[in-house]
Amino acid sequence: MSLFAIGDLHLPGGDDKPMDIFGSHWDGHFMRISEDWRQRVGESDTVLIPGDISWAMQLRDALPDLQSIAELPGRKIIIKGNHDYWWNTLTQVKSALPQSMQALQHSAADIGCAVVCGTRGWTIPTADTPLSSEDQRIFNREVLRLDMALQAAVKILDGRPLVVMMHYPPLYDMERDTEFTRVLKRYPVTDVVYGHLHGAGIRVGFTGEHDGIRYHLTSCDSLGFRLAEIPLETAGEKT
Repeated sequence: MSLFAIGDLHLPGGDDKPMDIFGSHWDGHFMRISEDWRQRVGESDTVLIPGDISWAMQLRDALPDLQSIAELPGRKIIIKGNHDYWWNTLTQVKSALPQSMQALQHSAADIGCAVVCGTRGWTIPTADTPLSSEDQRIFNREVLRLDMALQAAVKILDGRPLVVMMHYPPLYDMERDTEFTRVLKRYPVTDVVYGHLHGAGIRVGFTGEHDGIRYHLTSCDSLGFRLAEIPLETAGEKT
């Protein structure tokens, strides 16, 4: 079993919303992702999709996009991104998902080769960019939800790798000590996958190891529209 990740698919949601308005490199992006996916992912593998899945505003309009993903090989684990307006309650989403897909919302899943948990996250406040009172409230809530997800994960961990999914980056290249990373390092997390960053923003995302945890920026354009393979090693095996 192998584990892959790719986020920010930004499928059209029933509208003709061409992504190449964000640059010619987005032209036919899901076709290229699908080709790579079919070549590398087997039915026993799992693909993590950390949010911004569809531009749809309503769940019914997101269903064709979800079905297009479901038709690709492997098991798919999804979390909500900031543009997933179609994602209402978790119960509604779960009832509508195709069979090969599973949704997490500050919760955890046993995928056999690892345990995965996740929450959306939020914009990180910095000295230069403090948050509004409302954004700070959401940020504080997401820190608590990350802790909830990790608590759920460790109950079923049993020595396997622990992989965390977030949509927003939990740290930046120049801002690595955050409320999110302080929570993460209290648990035996091996890897964190996140997305959200595009274009010039990709440069501020951190990819690499920090405090013994590997971080992976997996927005699809940051990956050249190819899936990232996530190594399956326990915390004790990491070098």
